Amino acid sequence: MQHTDSFVRADQHRALGLSTFAFTVCFAVWTIFSIIGIQIKQDLGLTDTQFGLLVATPVLTGSISRIFLGIWTERFGGRIVFPLQMMITAAAVWMMTFVETYEMFLVVALGLGLAGGSFIIGVAYVSRWFENKNQGTALGVFGVGNVGAAVTNFAAPFLVVALGWEATAEVYAVVLAITAVVFYILAKPDPEHQRRQASGEVHVSVAAQLAPLKNLQVWRFSIYYFFVFGAFVALASFLPRYYVGAYGLELTTAGILAGLYSLPGSIFRAVGGWMSDKWGARFVIYMTFIVSLLVLFLMSYPDSHYIVQGIDGVIEFDISVSLSLFVTLSIVLGFVMSLGKAAVYKHIPHYYPNHVGSVGGLVGMIGGLGGFILPIAFGILLDVTGIWTAPFMLLFVLVAVSTLWMHFAIRNIERKQNPDLTIETYT
Repeated sequence: MQHTDSFVRADQHRALGLSTFAFTVCFAVWTIFSIIGIQIKQDLGLTDTQFGLLVATPVLTGSISRIFLGIWTERFGGRIVFPLQMMITAAAVWMMTFVETYEMFLVVALGLGLAGGSFIIGVAYVSRWFENKNQGTALGVFGVGNVGAAVTNFAAPFLVVALGWEATAEVYAVVLAITAVVFYILAKPDPEHQRRQASGEVHVSVAAQLAPLKNLQVWRFSIYYFFVFGAFVALASFLPRYYVGAYGLELTTAGILAGLYSLPGSIFRAVGGWMSDKWGARFVIYMTFIVSLLVLFLMSYPDSHYIVQGIDGVIEFDISVSLSLFVTLSIVLGFVMSLGKAAVYKHIPHYYPNHVGSVGGLVGMIGGLGGFILPIAFGILLDVTGIWTAPFMLLFVLVAVSTLWMHFAIRNIERKQNPDLTIETYT
């Protein structure tokens, strides 16, 4: 791992600041369908399943692209790959304004999805500027770029109302292109890339970069990220639709309330990185899953009318989650998910310092696939069950399974490290 002796703190701050800003803009673009998609749904008369697929398609590209974008970043450096990725994405966003059919929207959404691949570029680039003891905090700060989802939820509804969804897309494309140019001009090659160029060192082969992917541990980290990141992206896209349908709110109000979920799910990622540096990533992930189970249980409870045979006759009562309670629960969920996202990526440069791009790319890909699969699953559940809270029931099951797998995996590791310990020691 590269240490900080060969460069100044100002260079660290420059790399972290530019990467975080660029990632924020990319993430705002990546989630744009959560807002303009509602208008497109109405214009094209889409079902909830079709809408879920439209919202999820950019996440598919953003997820799969993380593997090769991570490898390219290790080979060519973030200063080159990051601006290139942003310019290609900006072109796709601009092309969207010329599309008229649902099928073509899906095609363009694939190109727009490259915005999501920006995460692994930034992780590979930023991690090379910081020593191991500070990487959790640095990557946590970088992960604050998830706030781009909140930016879209807060700002895009008003742009759509004032300008229309087509002009909103054009604004996003221009901002992204400008960000690409600014990043290229101001950013510097990372120290490891400079060292390799100066020494003439041969690039590590793709096979060598992908070798750690055979470790089960890497896939376990990926499943954690499937929830803390994939579900975060899915809910950031789904909540505006949920508020409009379940509570009958206007789009602008729904966007603001969804932004209240996305905001803590983004800005507190830096806190999660600091907590992971101080108390360990394992502790933070445990806390994330336990709190999420409690919150999702309440969020998944459908409006219900009960008839109970009491001592003195029939008793009738209703149970429902009020709008204010639901919003509060969503904020809590977003907060603990932000901590979990930072904790997962604290593991990667620690265990795989020479394969951050490939390992981080796989973890990011699996996590991102959660953002692709879950919106589709949400739409199917709504169409099949007709219950607005069914998506939260699915997430509850997902977290329960992840928690149990993590717990037993950790116990198994501890037994191997301490073979004299018995089962009773853990009970």
